[in-house]
Amino acid sequence: MKYAIVQSGARQLKAEEGNIVAVDRLREEAGAKVSFAAVLISDDGNVRVGTPLVDGVSVEGTVLGHVRGRKIRVFKYKPKKRYRRTQGHRQDFTRVRIDKVGP
Repeated sequence: MKYAIVQSGARQLKAEEGNIVAVDRLREEAGAKVSFAAVLISDDGNVRVGTPLVDGVSVEGTVLGHVRGRKIRVFKYKPKKRYRRTQGHRQDFTRVRIDKVGP
């Protein structure tokens, strides 16, 4: 099984050919090709670990679209002081289908 651990933004994810992954929002539109050059670990029969990156290996994918994650509530509270604040947050993600892992 061919896979790679890539870094996109502040997250690291496992990329296998044919998988659909959610990464932090990218600027590319749906249907555009993207390439992740920050490959940390590559496995094409033997595992190669980079220091910090693996040379000559990249991961290519296709942008499927942009989505938003589930809503979370941020609640601040200080007892006995009548201080309460509620704020919501939804993270923006980009769905990417991994097309090719390798050089």
